[in-house]
Amino acid sequence: MSLRVVIVGAGGHGREVRDWLLRSSIPDVDFLGFLDDGEPDLELLGRLGARHLGGTNALATVRDCVYYLGVGSPQVRARLGDQADRLGARPGPAIVSDDSTIGSASVVGDGSVICPGVRVTTNVRIGRHVHLNTNSTVGHDSVLHDYSGLHPGANVAGNVTLGTEALIGTNASVNQGLSIGVGALVGAGAAVVRDVPPETVVTGVPARPRPHHPA
Repeated sequence: MSLRVVIVGAGGHGREVRDWLLRSSIPDVDFLGFLDDGEPDLELLGRLGARHLGGTNALATVRDCVYYLGVGSPQVRARLGDQADRLGARPGPAIVSDDSTIGSASVVGDGSVICPGVRVTTNVRIGRHVHLNTNSTVGHDSVLHDYSGLHPGANVAGNVTLGTEALIGTNASVNQGLSIGVGALVGAGAAVVRDVPPETVVTGVPARPRPHHPA
């Protein structure tokens, strides 16, 4: 029996998630289309042979299917995931691209997306709706909580904890044994050498909190 799938979010990242879904090890996928509350590019979706099925509330009416969140922002993913839970929708099994690797004793939660070239080593715990973008790496014994994510080329060393909705930017690195707090953001190219508090933006080498300039 086919796995009927919708993707929430029809922007660039959502279309990438569609490609990775169709090239993953999940057998017999029946991709129904995209849900998006905005105004997606219908001509572009048409070139993909994909449809816009309506807004996100349609999760309550699209029956016998699972969903994935095709949105790059962890905070927006969390909001949409909460909405999907309230509507009784069910996330699909983790998408693991066929040229990524997942080490022994590692677990990947439902709705998560493991993109091409990702390397996850041994005994890593990855929560729900986590996105690991292309060519990122996660070292041994790390824990990545729900809705966290790595942008392309990000490197997380062993025994690192990413809090819920934490995001590691493109080509950034996190040293071994550190904790990145809930909702924290590590800027592109940063090198994290100490723990990052919740809801903090750090940038630079070594990474330091970005000064806050009141409006």
